[in-house]
Amino acid sequence: MKKILTTIFALMATVIAVQAEEVPLVGNVYARQTTLLNGDWNYIVDVQEEGYYDYRMNVSRWGFFQNAKPQRPEDLIEYDFDKAAKMRIPGDWNTQDEKLFFYEGTVWFKKSFNYHKQEGRRTLLYFGAVNYDSHVYVNTKHVAHHIGGFTPFNMDVTNELKEGENVVIVKVDNKRHRDNVPTQIFDWWNYGGITRDVMLVDVTPTYIENYKWELCKTQSKNKKQTISLEGNLNKAEAGKQVVISIPELKLKQTATTDAEGRFSTTFTVQKSKLTLWCPNNPKLYNTEMTIGGETLKDQVGFRTIETRGKQILLNGKPIFLHGISIHEEKPNGGGRCNSLDDAKTLLSMAQDLGCNYVRLAHYPHNEFMVREAERRGILVWSEIPVYWTISWKNDNTFNNAKRQLTDMIRRDQNRANVIIWSIANETPHSAERDSFLSRLSQYARSLDDTRLISMAMEVTGASNYVNRLQDNMNKYVDVVSFNQYIGWYRDVNDAPKMKWEIPYDKPVIISEFGGGAKAGYHGAKNQRWTEEFQENLYIENIAMLDKIEGLAGTTPWILKDFRSPRRVLDGIQDYYNRKGLYSDKGEKKKAFFIVKDWYAKKEQWNKQQK
Repeated sequence: MKKILTTIFALMATVIAVQAEEVPLVGNVYARQTTLLNGDWNYIVDVQEEGYYDYRMNVSRWGFFQNAKPQRPEDLIEYDFDKAAKMRIPGDWNTQDEKLFFYEGTVWFKKSFNYHKQEGRRTLLYFGAVNYDSHVYVNTKHVAHHIGGFTPFNMDVTNELKEGENVVIVKVDNKRHRDNVPTQIFDWWNYGGITRDVMLVDVTPTYIENYKWELCKTQSKNKKQTISLEGNLNKAEAGKQVVISIPELKLKQTATTDAEGRFSTTFTVQKSKLTLWCPNNPKLYNTEMTIGGETLKDQVGFRTIETRGKQILLNGKPIFLHGISIHEEKPNGGGRCNSLDDAKTLLSMAQDLGCNYVRLAHYPHNEFMVREAERRGILVWSEIPVYWTISWKNDNTFNNAKRQLTDMIRRDQNRANVIIWSIANETPHSAERDSFLSRLSQYARSLDDTRLISMAMEVTGASNYVNRLQDNMNKYVDVVSFNQYIGWYRDVNDAPKMKWEIPYDKPVIISEFGGGAKAGYHGAKNQRWTEEFQENLYIENIAMLDKIEGLAGTTPWILKDFRSPRRVLDGIQDYYNRKGLYSDKGEKKKAFFIVKDWYAKKEQWNKQQK
């Protein structure tokens, strides 16, 4: 009898695990049948996490996730979501509740919604991003634990949902830790909360989980191009037929899944009939994939990106990437970006500067940002937050970085404008760091070998007026990128004297340079924090950088001023990094016009390339 009960309990545990599990990320989520759960959510600030732990630091049976209500007058329940304040989701708590401006800790969120069950359908619960450590509960059942603040995740909650009213509760903890990615210190604001869209995704029991389009490289004399598609279902089911088409090109194929639920096909098209995506003509083609009577649509661009010696080639032609670095902070007044309008405003600012390229620092940005940039013809460098001094020897830290890299690539692998996957920023050299990053680089290439790999390095071989880039990671990247701040952390008068030695036959991108200025603060060009100081810094740096052999792109630091707790100078910084070419209120500083003029010349060079 004891053995029977043990078996029954084991089976019950298995069923529970199946009912409540995070499932692989679903691609192209906004093209699916979705129900947004955005809007007002109740929230409770839980400084000592009493809603999760009991006083012995064990997970409490009476946690806030139970959403309990008194059943008798004498019942003691010391929280009530329905009486708690409300906050807009998506959104950060720092700018919505002044008491939480500097807060790092746990906040609980609760949303009630109505749901109608449909026979023969499955429902996923999707979060665009939650910063940083989140536990998700549906009708008191724990359905996911996710770590990482800038990538999406989803879970199958079909069996947890019920007809009528349902409740989602999310425990969000944004405390910094040494072994996290990013690590304990970083130079941007640690916005806490459910910062991107929350939605229910309606799917069939067997659905297309993800897919990847690719324009295959061909010889220049070849008059035909090959387009390939690889995809997979959410289940290992053989014999399923997927009808794939690109209507404008009059291309249509039927692919059959293998035993692992994977499918693939290729299309051949005359080169003369295929318009390649590029900044000056960001052509997107409607694509369709149909399985079981349901069609998944997307808009996809086709282009090639590669290097040849010290050049970056887009569609076989050299291109100079005249760009800017951007943090995911709202255009006017701070707070985490969370809407298409935010993306449009930031990208319009970049285009006004003359950019054909942006570095989305230092973490994957909202999907809105990437897709809007694609529509506008803006190339993208996308990055994971392996930033400064990561715990290089910690396996869990590596796996965290690997998971974030996976989700970044899987989400955006069909965006033609994404040309660089970046695996790190300003990391100190060591054997352990080299091992960590080289494994990440090789893993990224195994997921996607159609894009370039890079990272923002540091120049460590400086001697008087010679800067020599020496980094063991040079053999694991396609583009050598590094940050330099002559004029800010070193005298600007050194710029004309500097010589750069980059002993690698690879293109060079200056991933950061610049200096700070408070908008409207004026003075002599040698007076720090003035617009004139920043303006002169850019004049001297541009003259210096133009002499670098193999310079293929730049992303100055940064588009606009952004919040940082490390920037404490009263009256000047006031918790803002002031290196923006725009102020936090969108005012153009004098250095903006220096860069704009420089980029106009770079664009003329691009137009002359054949």
